[in-house]
Amino acid sequence: MKNFSINQRNKDHCNILDLEGELDAHTASDLENALQDLIARNQMKIVVNFSNLDYIASAGLGVFMAYIEDVRKEGGDIKLTNMNEKVFNVFDLLGFPALYDIYDKESEAIETFSNS
Repeated sequence: MKNFSINQRNKDHCNILDLEGELDAHTASDLENALQDLIARNQMKIVVNFSNLDYIASAGLGVFMAYIEDVRKEGGDIKLTNMNEKVFNVFDLLGFPALYDIYDKESEAIETFSNS
């Protein structure tokens, strides 16, 4: 099993989650905990950076689906950035680009929050 880690940092009033490794059924709870923690602290401007994520399974996608409504109800959003082609294709296949804002660069995602 490959490793999975989440690095959390703040930039321009946004919370950035850097995902690394493989996000699957075994590691999805780590992402869930990170999102629950941000929501509990009322940190609703969330940018998820996928630049070091090699693989995502449906369980990982499910975590995003589980929390997006909660975050949007509170006036925030979850923006996704820096996906490699393989990871983007999984999101694309399931229609995520219609539900989520997906950006090439982290800075573009952060900018959309500062305009809101």
